[in-house]
Amino acid sequence: MTAQDFSTRLVVDRTPEQVFEAICNVRGWWSENIDGPTHELGAMFDYRYRDVHHCKLKIVELLAPHKVVWQVLNNYFSFTRDKTEWTGTIVRFDIGRRDGKTEVRFTHVGLTPLYECYGICCDGWSTYINGSLHDLIATGKGRPNVGEAMTASEQALVRLGEASGPHSSGRHP
Repeated sequence: MTAQDFSTRLVVDRTPEQVFEAICNVRGWWSENIDGPTHELGAMFDYRYRDVHHCKLKIVELLAPHKVVWQVLNNYFSFTRDKTEWTGTIVRFDIGRRDGKTEVRFTHVGLTPLYECYGICCDGWSTYINGSLHDLIATGKGRPNVGEAMTASEQALVRLGEASGPHSSGRHP
């Protein structure tokens, strides 16, 4: 990890076990359009947001209730010059106790300002981690993407796709 890798954290009044289970419930906080198992070490799952972003992730570390790590095996963005940004990066969730609460440190290792998608992806991850995942942990109900633009960045991508022609559709990373 470098100081430039995208990172954010959240603190919740739940047990590490509850937090771990919520993180593994990827359909409950990131997207309902996930194919494949998200609770098994070595498993692979696919994420898709319309035609704008799709990727295949592998669960490379699953240490309940302390850590979840995914490797991005392949990635496609419709809105970047390098369509494969994220390929080979690591997405990690470190879970620990702090002052009687549970802290989640989320880091997308390799997602740095050098990537064209950096701003859009930071907006997306911040929304999903600090908003939807937090809500899933705290209330039992997240706000996963159901195919509609949720963040300002997603909305801009949708407008861009619509402006590009009838066969284009803007999507979110």
